[in-house]
Amino acid sequence: MNLLSRRSLLAIAAVTDIALYGRTMPVSAKALAARHELPPRHLEPILQALVRQGILKGLRGPRGGYELARERRRITAGDIVRVVMTMEEDDGAAPIPQSRLVDRVIDPAIRKGSKAFLQELDAVSVDDLCHQANTVGAVENRETSDFTI
Repeated sequence: MNLLSRRSLLAIAAVTDIALYGRTMPVSAKALAARHELPPRHLEPILQALVRQGILKGLRGPRGGYELARERRRITAGDIVRVVMTMEEDDGAAPIPQSRLVDRVIDPAIRKGSKAFLQELDAVSVDDLCHQANTVGAVENRETSDFTI
């Protein structure tokens, strides 16, 4: 059972992908979507939220795309999930139940569990994920630039 939402999983994958493939030039949303077999429209809101929160930088233009806004060892999975959690709260999905049971028992228990879960994710940096991806061979061959004229 995965406790992360699909958006959270996608956001962590996107940031890790950008860390792996965006070392020499920004990663386009189109290339990112193709590597993960997703339509780009699913990625754009997540990428923009990550830009607004200072995890990614968005670069415009024909060679634009996304790159990390700070060192990959300074970005944790918990940082990324918090951004997505804020997005989901803003979506205004289902109404939250209002009762003494929820306020006094269920909400505190869920908050405690969520805090512990996020603390575990805070122990995992994007750098850790990149090293593991390289170790297990989960990285596709990166395109290399050829400057021969």
